[in-house]
Amino acid sequence: MAGTGALTSDEIVRLCKQERVRFLRLQFLDILGTSKSVEVPESQFAKALAGEITFDGSSIEGFTRIEESDMLLRPDAASFVLLPVEDGKDRVGRVICDIALPDGSAFSGCTRTILRRVSDAASARSFTPMLGTEAEFFLFERDPDGSPTIRTHDRAAYFDLAPIDRGEQCRRRIVDDLEAMGFEVEAAHHEVSPGQHEIDFKYDEAVSTADKIATFKLVVRRVALEHDLHATFMPKPLNGVAGSGMHTHQSLFRDGHNAFDDPKAELGLSATALHYIGGLLEHAKGMCAVTNPLINSYKRLVPGYEAPTNVVWSERNRSPLVRIPERRGIGTRIELRSPDPSCNPYLAFAVMIAAGLDGVKRRTDPGPPINKNIFAMSHREKRRLRIDELPTDLRDAVRWMRKDPLMRETLGEHVYEHFVQAKEAAWNEYSATVHPWELERYLARY
Repeated sequence: MAGTGALTSDEIVRLCKQERVRFLRLQFLDILGTSKSVEVPESQFAKALAGEITFDGSSIEGFTRIEESDMLLRPDAASFVLLPVEDGKDRVGRVICDIALPDGSAFSGCTRTILRRVSDAASARSFTPMLGTEAEFFLFERDPDGSPTIRTHDRAAYFDLAPIDRGEQCRRRIVDDLEAMGFEVEAAHHEVSPGQHEIDFKYDEAVSTADKIATFKLVVRRVALEHDLHATFMPKPLNGVAGSGMHTHQSLFRDGHNAFDDPKAELGLSATALHYIGGLLEHAKGMCAVTNPLINSYKRLVPGYEAPTNVVWSERNRSPLVRIPERRGIGTRIELRSPDPSCNPYLAFAVMIAAGLDGVKRRTDPGPPINKNIFAMSHREKRRLRIDELPTDLRDAVRWMRKDPLMRETLGEHVYEHFVQAKEAAWNEYSATVHPWELERYLARY
């Protein structure tokens, strides 16, 4: 069934009855980007769509304390879709929710609300942020007991076809299901590494694109399971090959026109676009913990695998942090290449847009583009060009996050503190754990 478009709550109830929908899934993301849901039966659809379903917020990462645990799920009717029918299973509808306090006021820990607040701030300046992503993922085989492995199902490479690309059938099914849910899929192909894939869908306004990423991940994982495969959005699951990124294309529209486009300017980029780039570069280190939130994220951000490590921009090559795709006119945009698909898309988009808008507000100069291959530059040449580097690990990223006041301002006190605490706890646990690499390197030698 095609996408339902924006429906009222009453229309959704009638549609569910017509389509014999048995359950309605109320979906939201916690602070760390983990998808959560509460499922209600047909008898509770009207109540759920009216925002009257509560849940225990004290059980969700970073939400609230036990003594104030009741939270309300506020469905956004515009996000309603019918999930593709699975053989022998009940029909299920899905709607994405904001989180509210029992008195109906907005909850400061709702990451979707944070992104909407940033988008509203852009709207107050007559801008509409538009974003599109290239979300990559790996498909791995499962053991007979269903446990995921890191055995790839193929030995294909970039744009390869079957029979080398054994994930083609699974990928096509994912595309079919996404299109049935209203996605406009623009491309789907095998990526650089064995078992790695990419599916791109059309850009949209910030909250809608973040919603689509949350939906996309669920569809990918469910279809992979049906093909006896495990889908992972872990940034770097394999040694010696490229990891998975989530390159994020961004532009600002004003009165229906692309505010980044200026045919008369050098490179075809407006002053607004250049200042937006300047903001992204200035805050790149501060927002890195949000766009690349795992310890594993920094195993991807290393030289040699087309992932950015340098805080510069370019109109041509793919080694810098920010790249300018060649298309102009309505398609003029910038591409931020550092984010990975393990991030919470609502928080990641919020800090990206806030950084870019801060650059526009302060008229930040991004400096000249660097069109040489930065990976081939010597350390001395980088120093001469004043090329800075992204954080090298999660601890370093959190330190830079603490130094950037815009991150606290954008995320709000509640999410900022819970996020930082969670990342520092993860790093401390990682640092205290003895890993296989250490045993292989040191056990017999010392």
